[in-house]
Amino acid sequence: MTGMDAPAKDDPGLTGLGTEPASDLETLLGAATRALVVEGDLQTGRRRFDAAYRIAESTGDARAMAVAALGFGGLWVHEHRTVAGSALLRSRLRHALSLLAPDSSLALRLRVRLVGETDYRAGEHAAILALLDEVRPTADPVARAEALSLAHHCVLGPDHGASRRKLSVDLVAESFRTARHSDLLMGLLWQTVDLFLDGDPHAERRLAELRDLLAEQDHLAVGFVVSAIEVMLAIRAGRLDQAETLTRACAERGAVAGDVDATVWLEGQLLTIRWYQGRVEELLPLLGDLVHSPKLSPVDNHGLAALAVAGDRRKAVGALATLCGRDLADLPRSSSWLVTMNGIVQAAHLLDDVETSARAYELLSPFGHLPMMGSLAVACFGSVQHALGVASLTTGDLDRAVEHFHAAVQQNLALAHWPAVMASRQMLAQALARRARPDDDAAARRERAAAAEEAAALRGAGRPGDPEEKPPETEATCARQGRKWRIGLGRRSTLVEHSIGMFHLAVLIANPGQEIRAVDLVAGLTALDGAVGRSALSEQPTLDRVAVHEYRHRLTGLRAEIADLESRDEHEDAAGARREHDWLVTQLAGAAGLGGRLRRFAEGDERARIAVGKAIRRALQRITDADPLIGEHLRHTVHTGLRCSYWPT
Repeated sequence: MTGMDAPAKDDPGLTGLGTEPASDLETLLGAATRALVVEGDLQTGRRRFDAAYRIAESTGDARAMAVAALGFGGLWVHEHRTVAGSALLRSRLRHALSLLAPDSSLALRLRVRLVGETDYRAGEHAAILALLDEVRPTADPVARAEALSLAHHCVLGPDHGASRRKLSVDLVAESFRTARHSDLLMGLLWQTVDLFLDGDPHAERRLAELRDLLAEQDHLAVGFVVSAIEVMLAIRAGRLDQAETLTRACAERGAVAGDVDATVWLEGQLLTIRWYQGRVEELLPLLGDLVHSPKLSPVDNHGLAALAVAGDRRKAVGALATLCGRDLADLPRSSSWLVTMNGIVQAAHLLDDVETSARAYELLSPFGHLPMMGSLAVACFGSVQHALGVASLTTGDLDRAVEHFHAAVQQNLALAHWPAVMASRQMLAQALARRARPDDDAAARRERAAAAEEAAALRGAGRPGDPEEKPPETEATCARQGRKWRIGLGRRSTLVEHSIGMFHLAVLIANPGQEIRAVDLVAGLTALDGAVGRSALSEQPTLDRVAVHEYRHRLTGLRAEIADLESRDEHEDAAGARREHDWLVTQLAGAAGLGGRLRRFAEGDERARIAVGKAIRRALQRITDADPLIGEHLRHTVHTGLRCSYWPT
């Protein structure tokens, strides 16, 4: 059906349904809720809730229709981007609402979703905030949590900072009443996004807390956003080559989660990278498609602004005219507004459009203290002061331009956004040269020299060099030492118990800056020497014989370890060892085919992604417990997904 995924024939939540509609329906709703709420699997959740709604509708079960319609809406607002998909969702919500008592909790939740969807599409927030006030006194914590999160979606513009910060704090508090891990994750995610949008110097602290929660229990949808923020941070750090590699892993994670923004964010992040590389014109074909993509939110105009900057004069004039419309002030104040306005300012500068520059300056002036962030902090173009400086340069106010570019350099330094620092220094030098006061020439030379120095540093950033070229404290080491592994970082080192995750980490650490497929990591030790760069290892056995031997040897050790831990009443450690034991048993069982022969992968990539991700997260937790500094380094530099990698700085 248009606007949603077709049911998957191999979805275990949709197979085995019998002839008892009532019991089947409850089973299906439970499976759908687990997929969406617990696992963050948006795509599987949509499929299952769609199937549940159809069954409920055929049996006239109004309560189940309401639950299924709510779940079909998803975790985020406006997940159904096509006209057909959006209309189907609204139709189901309204139909289910018409069948319920108006004062019921389910009816209130349906109203919240309907109003949230409507406000978001219109770039408004008054109705959802008013309805939130109605929800707050109710006895249903799930209704309150949903209303808080949906309302937060509608206040992501630059003038909504105080409102959204309160919503995210309230959502974290509400999560302890719902007892749903996903509500806590969403609350912390919104807090993290809020801090980045505000340019808060402690935003990465909240991100680290969110990473720790995800390490305890993964959530595909939230994890995707975290990986996108990590791409943004790599760009800020000037590691543009690494950031481009990370965009692919991030997009893959978004696709696995079923997030409609996976492709849009990939294109936006590539645009950011190319902008700072001075190669944005390479993306013209992509931008032409992006502008008309149905996957874009109706309040997202950044693609058109980018096209105005990257295109020829005729395209730039047309795109700018479309954006300006009757008045620039009419553009919705969404999460992409600052990025869009920056594109407008840059295009107006290229076209010497003084009138548009003056209007853009007027609209941007109240937000000079903010960074120009896109969406949920997944892209950053530096301080708004830079855009104000460009607009002033276009209008001919050179004193004001110099003042804004000075401020932009300082704010971009505070953001640790090195490509933006360089860009602001270059524009400051240009403004000083044009102003031409007695001391301006020397000041312009200083800024150009500083920009050139930073550009030289950026040219090498993010490209893995030879090990001897790197400071020793920036790269970890990992070596087997008897039954344990010694992890080192500079002068620090610690011993960690052997586990399958340590095998995987050892391979990644031995190949810094290299992407290794998860399926190749699972394939076993003998395949790893040739894993990097091999195009198709899915024909290998699921586990090779050396790996099977290692797994069986580890199983024997785990059984003894479990018995020893239980005899000493160390039940928590015993439970952890038992989880690893059970995982290994599953891997060995999955590797065996007819007659005990090693079976080859059928669904290798996805199974490997899950298995490797879990194993590495367990290993990282053990390392962090043993040495928090080394653990923190690895949490920031080890990336998992369909492809895994270790990127030391």
